[in-house]
Amino acid sequence: MGLANRVAIIGTGTIKFGENFHQSYSDMVYEAATAAMADAGVEPGEIQAGWLGTYEPLLYGYEGNAGTFVGDTLNLPPIPITRVAAYCASGMEAVRNAALAVASGEYDVVLAIGAEKMREVPSRGSLVAQAVERGHPVLCKGRTAPGMFALLATRYFQEYGIDESALAHVAVKNHYHGSLNPRAHFQKPITAEQHARAPKVAEPLGLFDCCPTTDGAAACVLTRAEVAARRGRPYALVRGIAFSVAAGYWNTQFDPSWNFTSFKATREAARAAYRMAGIAEPAKEIDVAECHDCFTITEIINYEDLGLAAPGHGHELAAAGVTRLGGELPVNTSGGLKSCGHPVGASGVRMINDVVDQLLGRAGRMQVKDARTGLAHTLGGPGAVACVAVLGQP
Repeated sequence: MGLANRVAIIGTGTIKFGENFHQSYSDMVYEAATAAMADAGVEPGEIQAGWLGTYEPLLYGYEGNAGTFVGDTLNLPPIPITRVAAYCASGMEAVRNAALAVASGEYDVVLAIGAEKMREVPSRGSLVAQAVERGHPVLCKGRTAPGMFALLATRYFQEYGIDESALAHVAVKNHYHGSLNPRAHFQKPITAEQHARAPKVAEPLGLFDCCPTTDGAAACVLTRAEVAARRGRPYALVRGIAFSVAAGYWNTQFDPSWNFTSFKATREAARAAYRMAGIAEPAKEIDVAECHDCFTITEIINYEDLGLAAPGHGHELAAAGVTRLGGELPVNTSGGLKSCGHPVGASGVRMINDVVDQLLGRAGRMQVKDARTGLAHTLGGPGAVACVAVLGQP
């Protein structure tokens, strides 16, 4: 029977992203989940199963290492709640598993949550520090995310004859979008001049090319499409959703077939999600998108891997204003990971929620006119995994 158009998202909840020192991990889960259930008009006792996306609970004690931090926090009945870990795709993979469970007929109403607490650690306990301390002793000792993605930028520049000014178009756009988003970590626009003057993090990536480490949580409630239709409340349909594991965590950059200008995981997940959703020409059929922009070069490459631009032409979309609010295909109207922030396990659910808001016409100053079909995409594990979701109006 398949999943396409058989699962609906009937409630969303996203908290303010940022340095949430005033909240514990459980506080954030509670706020996001209760907001999603209130939006859906369901009580905790109606939730039949849950999925929790958290990448690295060791960054904040041990909270988030199992579904107990959802069930206990929300005082749910003794239902199954599964913790999902898939690097930066953890949250969206939690939504995918929830959708599959609903489509199977096993459950009527389920909850998907993504959360990450990243800021309350000393510098020596940060995600970057852990990469240095716990990396593979031969392949990846000292490997960091900025260093890895800087290699992509350098190769992309060489292959397609562009420079850092191409990255500035993405950074300026996403910071502007973030200035419109009351839940974003960064809410100030920047100029191309500020981008050019910013200190380098990993050549050629500068400060404004890199997403921040962030605290945050997001949740959504899913049910079957026919149940949603009977309720008489707004909802969005999951038209297609797919996940791909295309490489290894340690050896991605040692694959001789990889050209450093594309991600196989994204291409495969997009192909499967589009097939499920009946999308033949994504550049023409998608009205709004949230895609993974951990670094500005990543967004450019994702345009191409998602079929929104031909190889080598992704940078032209941002430069021409196509992906800015008011353009033909706005991308990351939330500010993206770049400005909204990237609490790793929460980002995928947040993206889903933002696309749902667009489809329901409730995105406020970020609203895209006449948005009927939306795309959400996450990339993780230095490009090893990716998840793509296509959402639509009923």
